[in-house]
Amino acid sequence: MIDLDKIQTSSFLVTGGAGFIGSNLVEYLLDKGVKKVRVLDNFSNGHKKNIIEFLNNPAFELFNGDIRDLETCKKACHGIDYVSHQAALGSVPRSINDPRTTNEVNISGFLNMLIAVKEEGVKRIVYAASSSTYGDSKSLPKVEDIIGEPLSPYAVTKYVNELYAHVFALNYGVETIGLRYFNVFGPKQDPNGAYAAVIPLFTQAILDGKSPYINGDGGQTRDFTYVANAVQANINSMLVEDKNAVNQIYNIAVGDRTSLIEMFKILINIENKAIAPIFREDRKGDVRDSLADISKAVNLINYQPEFKFKEGLVKTYNWYKENQKFIKT
Repeated sequence: MIDLDKIQTSSFLVTGGAGFIGSNLVEYLLDKGVKKVRVLDNFSNGHKKNIIEFLNNPAFELFNGDIRDLETCKKACHGIDYVSHQAALGSVPRSINDPRTTNEVNISGFLNMLIAVKEEGVKRIVYAASSSTYGDSKSLPKVEDIIGEPLSPYAVTKYVNELYAHVFALNYGVETIGLRYFNVFGPKQDPNGAYAAVIPLFTQAILDGKSPYINGDGGQTRDFTYVANAVQANINSMLVEDKNAVNQIYNIAVGDRTSLIEMFKILINIENKAIAPIFREDRKGDVRDSLADISKAVNLINYQPEFKFKEGLVKTYNWYKENQKFIKT
């Protein structure tokens, strides 16, 4: 059970709160009557439209700033009880094309946030880790303690986050929890741009009556995770009182896997559309198969994924269908 009293008497900072997962988390907190939720975002990936409905809410604050600036991070953390750190440059291809900027944001920016959390006396920081940390490990399902070699600069940055969190807990007593997301999808995920994720890309293409591209043979599998499950994991992690649950890494997924071609078939069957995909070469740095063991998160932070993949995919498709004006602005 979520502790509503703790939400309603606490102040939260969501970095990257104008982005996909961040804005869904902010919406959840406001719906639950949060005392205060502050967003720190530089709008490099996030969008003002994702949070515009919150601007007149007295419990909402917006800081326009960059996590690469330490003083900005300190100001954003001032008076805050809990931090959900979602700000990052995602995308494996982006990191391959521009490893330097990915490093600056994902590593230097994360280090700034840890310093700010320590110096401002924040109770706990929960941060977005990634299933990319498993790298070339072939073992399935993925268990937190068994990882391989990273396959991209992005994967390196996310693993370094975990290492920094560990040493800040060890040396400064900072409470941290890392959430290894497995292909999170859902409303407000941007289908536009060169680095858009696969589900919004497929969904928008089908709605436009176009054939989406599938990299490789389409047999690669993912443990696709509906965004409401990721929000639940963040809330549980920030509020959990069991000290054994703190300073840990957790897989956040459903514990099931679906191939890209199976996902495509579900989408076209929602409205029985006669569209065929276009196959092209594999992408560099991509993992072939992904499946999470979520038992650690279930046992320690009471993570109970409410939405299975197909249910979440149908909800997502319908959201995109109903919000075309929002998406294309």
